[in-house]
Amino acid sequence: MKQTNVLTRRRFLATSTAFAAVLLSGCGFRLRGTESMPQLPPLSLEGDDNSALAQQLRSRLQQLSTEVRPGAPWRVTLGTPTLQDRRIGGESRSSREHELTLSTTLSVQQRTTNAYALNNAALSTRTQIRVNDDDLLNRETLFQEAEQTLTRQLAQRIVERLANLEALR
Repeated sequence: MKQTNVLTRRRFLATSTAFAAVLLSGCGFRLRGTESMPQLPPLSLEGDDNSALAQQLRSRLQQLSTEVRPGAPWRVTLGTPTLQDRRIGGESRSSREHELTLSTTLSVQQRTTNAYALNNAALSTRTQIRVNDDDLLNRETLFQEAEQTLTRQLAQRIVERLANLEALR
């Protein structure tokens, strides 16, 4: 029964996403692709470079043909990502609304001069999910999926922030 609910929900989300894409493409909307992102210089990831966020960021930068290597001219230092869970609304017996926020700090420093283009900037992304506290297996799955989505969104936000830094151009 519970497995059927998960499959139904996933099928609904897939169908809804496809419908939204068709609807938006009909009015001329286009997602920004890699063509709109300026070329970034070689970067070195430092700080908390083993987290899921760092791995997602590394992957995203490589997709954009940005060289990521130790000793690169620009250091990108990631803080340790933190996930905060805030319950929203009143106490309910069956389900609760949760607001999840993933945040980190970001510094960008030129290696030769040690000058900062960005120093300990706070970046975050958030989402809301409704969780049934009686369904523990599904609860964990929902939290994991939300955290993975937040990680991808935060990595993309970091890439956009890097692309907008004048010093890197």
